[in-house]
Amino acid sequence: MAMRRSSSYSKKHVVPYTRTSKRKEKAYIKAVPPSMIVKFRMGNLEAYESGKLPHIITLITPENVQIRQNAIEACRQFLHKKLDTKFNGQYYFKIIPFAHHVQRENKMLAGAGADRMQTGMQLSFGKTIAKAAILKKNEGIMLIAVANPKMVSFVREILKQIRAKLPCKTKALYEVRK
Repeated sequence: MAMRRSSSYSKKHVVPYTRTSKRKEKAYIKAVPPSMIVKFRMGNLEAYESGKLPHIITLITPENVQIRQNAIEACRQFLHKKLDTKFNGQYYFKIIPFAHHVQRENKMLAGAGADRMQTGMQLSFGKTIAKAAILKKNEGIMLIAVANPKMVSFVREILKQIRAKLPCKTKALYEVRK
């Protein structure tokens, strides 16, 4: 079955759900989906910590939103590939949020005779389908540090291409670290 649209979850008011129990019979969620985000830090960490990469671009969201981990992973792969081919080893890239929130779906059947095969709202807790990161207003999604201002314009162009993969509006904040 296809993945449910992100608009079903992204802009809704949500209470974070991460509960799992050590005793399986006590847990509502029997199995938490594994993390799809492979790496959270890429590039040259030593150069970033020593101050050789002073130009920092932070992608933030100006609204409350939940972003699925597969959307974050798609952005990460795209950005990392572009940065690595253009500035091999002269950048630092970090994914800021961690996907903790477990998303659920009460699958409903459609079509003739489907009403005899499901419980409706009796057992409506749902099965786990994905994990998401819950972000508040003006919270960071990713951070990119580069060596010079020419690289900053290239990074801004890449971030414009990523906007279609995210379920929210985004802003790129630029600062120079001294």
